[in-house]
Amino acid sequence: MVEDQEHQLVGQEEAIKVKFFQIIRMAISSISSNKVRSFLTMLGIIIGISSVIILIAMGEGTKEQVASQIQGLGTNLITVNITGGRNSAVQAVTQSELDLLKTKPGIKDIAPALSQGNVNMNAGTNTTTSSTFLATTANYESIRNISTSTGRFINQTDLDDRFHVAVIGVTVAQDLFKSTNVIGKTFTINGVDFTVVGLFAQKGTASSGGGDDLVLVPLTTAQRLLKVTTLKSFYIEATSTDFVNSAMAYTQLFLNKKYNSDTKAFRIFNQTSLLDTANTTNQSSTLMLSGIAAISLLVGGIGIMNIMLVSVLERTREIGIRMAIGARRSSILSQFLVESVIVSGLGGIIGVLLGYVGSWILQSAAGMPMVVSPSVAALAFVFSATVGIVFGLYPANKASKLRPIEALRYE
Repeated sequence: MVEDQEHQLVGQEEAIKVKFFQIIRMAISSISSNKVRSFLTMLGIIIGISSVIILIAMGEGTKEQVASQIQGLGTNLITVNITGGRNSAVQAVTQSELDLLKTKPGIKDIAPALSQGNVNMNAGTNTTTSSTFLATTANYESIRNISTSTGRFINQTDLDDRFHVAVIGVTVAQDLFKSTNVIGKTFTINGVDFTVVGLFAQKGTASSGGGDDLVLVPLTTAQRLLKVTTLKSFYIEATSTDFVNSAMAYTQLFLNKKYNSDTKAFRIFNQTSLLDTANTTNQSSTLMLSGIAAISLLVGGIGIMNIMLVSVLERTREIGIRMAIGARRSSILSQFLVESVIVSGLGGIIGVLLGYVGSWILQSAAGMPMVVSPSVAALAFVFSATVGIVFGLYPANKASKLRPIEALRYE
């Protein structure tokens, strides 16, 4: 008795498998008989999936690039800018105050900085104006994590003796000397001679601390040249990333005391907060673009439902014949639902492949940073299959509810 029941269960399982594979074969046969229409039905899914993958890859690539650039500045870097605020008469930060602040726990080093715009520079007949003229101390090199490709950075001797030396960027070197072989050459800043002792490693903008359009000179030399003694910005290096908050707190206390708690008199921020802001902004942009791309998935799903409804209408007589010879409603519903899932699934696979290829082309040809996440690709494919189920359910249900007699009479 028990053996008969087991044989019966095995037979039922085999029948279900045969029926399932038969439904798949019939669905594939129906799709392949209308190749052009099937491909056009997939097109919305393909465009939507590939667009989502490429846009998210673009967003993730940009996120990693920005994070790398910010972290390259040092995650333990704190920047302070003095703006004046209500206490416009008391703007200067003295070197002795910075020396005192440097003794606070969590603060490793401080580099004051003096910047000046509209500085005229000449080398023979070549002239340029740099908006990133900067004067600072020798420890700026380690605090801002910058380096020279040739020559050296300014040193303490340059500061003590107010030497007229400069470290310049690649763009300035090309503008003034039409070459990057500039060590030992001289040029003038506001009519005063300076000797080039170093050339910054090429990095791009001055936001990295040592930009291609930057001219950097000793702080003491610039103060005499420009007749300026005030220090309106300085860079603080925390002992480590763990001490950034402590260093920020002591710096905040110092500035509040100096400027009578006038928060408009200064700005203070660190690279961690800058990184968080950049990531939040980038994430919002990526979500917005992905949402726009997801609309095409919705359009693709509507296209699948439309074509499946047309298919039901075209095959009404076929459905009636199958139901007349014993096909159950579940079989009809399964067939049309499987067709919808296969169409959306194939569209999803092609869309994923195009997403990877498109990302590779943009990275290789256009130099755009792209990071394709396998989890995003998998999620996009699952979403495409879900679209097939959701938008194929109504046409499949409609087909299964046809009455055999009316279906057989349909012309």
